[in-house]
Amino acid sequence: MKLIKLKEVMEITSLSKATLYRMIKQGAFPEQLSIGGRAVAWVEDEVLIWIEERVSERDLQLEV
Repeated sequence: MKLIKLKEVMEITSLSKATLYRMIKQGAFPEQLSIGGRAVAWVEDEVLIWIEERVSERDLQLEV
């Protein structure tokens, strides 16, 4: 299991910091983990699964 920092999450998802935190608040994106002090990170697999789900949703819409 690998933890990734905000900058990498933003690069992988192409989402801004504000959008990521808004989606987390809405329960639409995986929550970050506290890794000490004010530092946070995300579980890479959870972010990648979130991306795969977006692709699956798109593909299902294309089939309709």
